[in-house]
Amino acid sequence: MGSKTKRGLLKAGMIAVAVGSFGITGCQVDIGGQTLPSPYYLSDDIQYYPAGPEFKLAREAAAMEAYSEDSNIDGN
Repeated sequence: MGSKTKRGLLKAGMIAVAVGSFGITGCQVDIGGQTLPSPYYLSDDIQYYPAGPEFKLAREAAAMEAYSEDSNIDGN
C-alpha cells in the first residue's frame, strides 16, 4: 500500500471514531442557559421554578400609585 492510501484509511478511521463518540456521548449545545440535549436527560432530576408575578414591577407601581394619591389629596 502507498502512503496516500494509509493516510486515507487513517483519516477514515479517525472520522469513524469521532462520529461514533458523538453517538455515545451526545452533542451538547448551550441555548438560553440550558444544555441541550444531554445524554442522560431521561434520568436527570427535574428542576421546578414556580411562576413569578406577571408584572415584575408590582411594588414600584403600587408605591407610585400611593404617592400619586397622596399628592392629589394634599394638592386639593
